[in-house]
Amino acid sequence: MNEILKGIPASSGISIGPVHILGREEISVSKRSISEADIAGEIVRFEEALIQTHKELIALQKKVSAELNQEQAQIFDAHLLVLEDRMLIEEVISRVKKEKVNVEYIFHEVIKKYINVFSRMEDEYLRERIADINDVSKRVMRILCGKKKKSLSDFQEPVIVVAHDLSPSDTAAMHRKNIIGFVTDVGGKTSHTAIMAKSFEIPAVVGVEVATSKIGEDDTIIIDGISGVVIINPDEKTIAQYNQARQKIKAQDEAFISLKSLSAQTIDGRLVELAANIELPEEIPFVLEHGAEGIGLYRTEYFYMNRRDLPSEEEHYEAYKFVAQKMQPYPVIIRTLDLGGDKFISQLQVPRDMLPFLGWRAIRFCLARPDIFKVQLRALLRASIHGKIKIMYPMISGVEEMRQANQMLEDVKNELRAKKIAFDEDMEVGAMIEVPSAAITADLIAKEADFFSIGTNDLIQYSIAVDRTNEKVAYLYEPSHPAVLRLIKNIIDSGHRNNIWVGMCGEMSGDPMFALILLGMGLDEFSMPSRMILPIKQLVRCINMDDARKITEAALDLSTGKEVDEFSNKKLKELAPEVYKIIEQS
Repeated sequence: MNEILKGIPASSGISIGPVHILGREEISVSKRSISEADIAGEIVRFEEALIQTHKELIALQKKVSAELNQEQAQIFDAHLLVLEDRMLIEEVISRVKKEKVNVEYIFHEVIKKYINVFSRMEDEYLRERIADINDVSKRVMRILCGKKKKSLSDFQEPVIVVAHDLSPSDTAAMHRKNIIGFVTDVGGKTSHTAIMAKSFEIPAVVGVEVATSKIGEDDTIIIDGISGVVIINPDEKTIAQYNQARQKIKAQDEAFISLKSLSAQTIDGRLVELAANIELPEEIPFVLEHGAEGIGLYRTEYFYMNRRDLPSEEEHYEAYKFVAQKMQPYPVIIRTLDLGGDKFISQLQVPRDMLPFLGWRAIRFCLARPDIFKVQLRALLRASIHGKIKIMYPMISGVEEMRQANQMLEDVKNELRAKKIAFDEDMEVGAMIEVPSAAITADLIAKEADFFSIGTNDLIQYSIAVDRTNEKVAYLYEPSHPAVLRLIKNIIDSGHRNNIWVGMCGEMSGDPMFALILLGMGLDEFSMPSRMILPIKQLVRCINMDDARKITEAALDLSTGKEVDEFSNKKLKELAPEVYKIIEQS
């Protein structure tokens, strides 16, 4: 009988294959007495292991820098700091001399003490360093004990990696041809594991909790990265079903690829822009592969993660310049720092709020910390001469915040002008509308902005008081709720009355059922996960605006979200049956 585990879908797709359990190669360490004459040799062995580990990490850092970028390579700085910790090194050497015990045993004991101390700390950033200590200590222990770890880049055949968690060095060593998926006990959609999986389009399920205890090295598993399901040792019938589902997904992708070079234009000639949401610059090849006409949302907060310090202005500049140049001649909307809520970085001293999504975050944090905000703004302005960059402020709640942010931007522009540093004087600046107060006063905010982008993920949960991360009320998270639809229509209408264009970067824009209604509302730009761009283009190309408007008007007259879903599904099936199949399978 198939054993089914449930987790969090981190990266969509289906993978079927043999398992490699990462982290089960625990090295047992026995305590062994040594003589006075052996002490010097033990210390030399320890120092050589440190030197060899240092070489391995530097080589890996260079590999990551060359294959990805310098930003990703910096995650190894923390590993190197652990390796160079004089207090740790001196404690090991001192105990070897005093206790006359083999160095691997002493090192193991010292590391255990460090991990216990860090695990009790209140500071989340310091607690997270346990992963760095574990990663480095395992490397040192393998050298001391003469063991060799199988690298994730060593596999000659496709495997699915199962682990409690994946360290930065593990994910950096992934080889796309042979690592066909992974499953972890812990993690969420914004963990580095999930980010890397999405970047390389590898199916992944995280937060399974019991994956490493339930799945064995000799098992075959199915990963369903769409629904977050893992099936252990599936029977032939189940494998056949998932193989069929995989083939359907592949066939759909191939059927839509012919649309790549065509415009997103309705039958009667209305053009809309289809763009992609990204977290990392490494996603650009996949974005272009799926025919995106720009980046509608570049989430820059991930630039601050997996590092001990704040990124410099030059690092910001190089990252934004890279994306702008790669996407030429298409636009790139770069959202300024959106930390807080579910994206917490302790070294920035953003407090943990009782209601984190309603707390000190996003534009509120940026306006309170101009020292951090202006660094990013300067870099964005400097990079704007290398492509078509647009700036967007997150979580604007009213006109005053928009004015304050724009004034800070103007101050930075004046600084650059005084230094004769070039930037795009006509760069568009927009507001992300994701707060009900902003949605209701969109007509006022529109006078201060060049464009709007609607963030439906937060707008929905704020509007109907539903925490979208809480499984007990998840059934209430309803994008089709009449209140949500009316707010969205007001935003679009307010923007157009004030002669600015309106886009959407929330999940609704990539859902064909809602895209149909949004098209009828007059939405100008749809930004979404890159894999959905071609299906949405197909939808746009098989409808005319009169029909779309009639569908929207009828949907807005309905009383419940369920009625809207049923009506929209029916219309989608009639007008775009090939696109409707995607809804059926999801």
